This record gives sequence, C-alpha cells and structure tokens, in this order.
Amino acid sequence: MKKLLFIFSLALIGMTLNSNAQNLTETPVPAEEPVDPNGPVITFDSLVVDFGTIDQDSDPFRIAVFTNTGKKPLHITNCKGSCGCTVPKCPTTPIMPGEKGEMKVRYDTKRTGRISKTVTVKSNANNGTITLKVVGHINAKKAPEAMPANTGGPVMGQ
Repeated sequence: MKKLLFIFSLALIGMTLNSNAQNLTETPVPAEEPVDPNGPVITFDSLVVDFGTIDQDSDPFRIAVFTNTGKKPLHITNCKGSCGCTVPKCPTTPIMPGEKGEMKVRYDTKRTGRISKTVTVKSNANNGTITLKVVGHINAKKAPEAMPANTGGPVMGQ
C-alpha cells in the first residue's frame, strides 16, 4: 500500500510540473512597439570617437557628427559616458530631417594609457539607443631633462 501511495504521489507531482511547464511556454510574448516609417533616424558618421595617440593634458575634446536621416525631428533625450572621465555634451534643440548635428565628447587627458570607454545616446529615433566607442592612447608627459653636471671647465662670469 505504501508503494502504491508513493507511486501515485510521484505521478501527481509529475503531472503538476508538466502542466506548469506548458503554461509557461504558452504565455504570449508582448509585441514590440511598431516602428514609425516616417520617424527620425540617427546616423553617425562613425560609431567610434577616436582620440588617436595624444600626449597627456592635450586637447580633451572630439566631435561626433550625426545626421537625422529620418522624416521627423530628432530629439536627443540623454547622452551619457561610461564613467566620469568621459563626458558627452549633446544638442538640446531638435535636429530636423536631413540636418547634421554634433555631440562634443570630452575625455580626461590627465589620465595616461589606453582609452576604451563608451558613450550611450538615447533619442526618439527609430533605431533607438546608440552606443559609441571612445578609443585612443594617452602618452605620459616626458620628464624634463636634467642639467648636465659641472665638468670642471671654466665657470661663466669669472
């Protein structure tokens, strides 16, 4: 009798688990919002903001150029660097269809070494959020050369 009760319990648990699994797979997935074919589209000239190889404390700004290739005004709602050393400044006015816009990207050039950061740009564009790569390398300042030691020659001014 105990074996029969045990087998019945296992069968009941198995059916319950199977039933729950079917309910999970049958849950409808919410549909994505439809894309407005006449909406704005943000198209960057390059998805990489390249500082190249520069010296420490040199020009900390680069410009990322983009175009509204859509049919409605483009509004940039937010742009954010991946850390405090990378600070973008996005336009606050709408970019009309066919117009170009500029985003100024500042990197802290007091730091040295490889640059590998990102800037995330959110807007009302059909193509949604865009992530730009910020790359480059900052060379440390060279130490000033030491004055040569006195070699025992004549001293000027004597």
